[in-house]
Amino acid sequence: MQFDRKLQLATDLYQFTMGNVYVQDGKANEEAVFDVFIRNNPFQGGYTVAAGLEQVIDYINGIRFSKEDTALLKKNHPEFSDVFLDYLENFKFEGEIFAVPEGTIIFPMEPIVRVKAPLVQAQIVETTILSIVNHQTLIATKAARIIEEAQGDAVMEFGLRRAHGTEAGYYGARAAVIGGCVGTSVVETEAMLDRPSMGTMSHSFILSYDTELEAFEKFVKYNPDNAVLLVDTYNTLTQGVPNAIKVLNKALADKTMTKGYGIRIDSGDLAYLSAEARKMLDKAGLEKAVIVASSDLDEHLIKDLKIQGAKIDSWGVGTKLITAYDCPSLGGVYKLSVIAGKPKLKVSDDPVKITNPGYKKIYRIYGKSNDMALADLLTLDNERIDVNEPLTIFHPVYTWKKRIITDYYVRELLLPVFIKGKCVYNCPKISDIQEHLRNEKANLWPAFKRMVNPHVYHVDLSEALWTLKQRLLSEAE
Repeated sequence: MQFDRKLQLATDLYQFTMGNVYVQDGKANEEAVFDVFIRNNPFQGGYTVAAGLEQVIDYINGIRFSKEDTALLKKNHPEFSDVFLDYLENFKFEGEIFAVPEGTIIFPMEPIVRVKAPLVQAQIVETTILSIVNHQTLIATKAARIIEEAQGDAVMEFGLRRAHGTEAGYYGARAAVIGGCVGTSVVETEAMLDRPSMGTMSHSFILSYDTELEAFEKFVKYNPDNAVLLVDTYNTLTQGVPNAIKVLNKALADKTMTKGYGIRIDSGDLAYLSAEARKMLDKAGLEKAVIVASSDLDEHLIKDLKIQGAKIDSWGVGTKLITAYDCPSLGGVYKLSVIAGKPKLKVSDDPVKITNPGYKKIYRIYGKSNDMALADLLTLDNERIDVNEPLTIFHPVYTWKKRIITDYYVRELLLPVFIKGKCVYNCPKISDIQEHLRNEKANLWPAFKRMVNPHVYHVDLSEALWTLKQRLLSEAE
């Protein structure tokens, strides 16, 4: 039996359980502020790439509850009151959402998304917002790390068959392209990404013909615009590459190939095989032939292959990208920071789980002389920074660690997305998001981008926010 997705019900039960109480207890319309943020960068890295905002917008614009939905809830949860179910049937998001644009580099404890809305509304949208942002932000960050180690080589996303379902593969491919991949093998994404999908051939194609040579000939004949031949089905250097050379040279002589051409290696010692294949291709006059590598690649293996002198022009990355293999979840959270005008924070014995209270925004501070990011400053929303005056920032825990910044400028990271329930944000093209991320990375010192033991980027609190936090902590004690 096939069921249509009901994204309005793609949430945790306790959102409705709490909403049922709020509506009956007169708290439904209390104004609440929630922050979406991470506590740690994924992959033990030095930065995180925000992604998923466009799908959050689609979700907020489309969330409605039908009588069929409320009948199902009433059947399975008879404790839900009629007044609450009526509330759901008339549900419409009426609040505001601010968010950092997709492709923005962000750091722990700073809001990726800030929601201000009537309490029930803000609560009901929590789970789906987290699901969207956590997934795409994680994959975009993994892709950005891979791109960094590819050092300008093209990287393609090839992971759909290993994704955690087709939806994860679809939106994961989008996030991978945001992170810098030149494309994806997922044909379904062509309309969403406004670019063609990418791919070559499988080993089964080679095996379906009597000989490897015949398979290559047929492929080039019918795919002259995509003549990249998989050469490791039998023996890469004694059969695959020589057969590819024969077919490619003949197609060039006949002028039947119209675009790029080359080979793909999917197994074995990629450093050695690519280096030897490059020599063979060049000797045969195929200096323009590209060498594509696949086979369980990630940023660590790509870095090692580069060090070993691999002659690889393009990388097809699948499983370890689309599944975020070495960090399977981002851990983003959605925490209340204001209710009915009162700032709130969560107290914990674990210092990293103590939240920052209040209605906040993020300033990124840049040096005027080089445009490099110096630090981020969380402030209360009504605070302004006078860039004509020296700015003193300090560590939020080790407060004696201070820095006075001069000759700087600032940028606010949170932008309006919804105001009074209406979307006011124009989603950029994927290519523009990629360019935004390239600029973000260019403005980040290399120490924060290295894979192992990256330097910790400073995210500090303004004096007013720090003082508010200390007061609430004291009151909680």
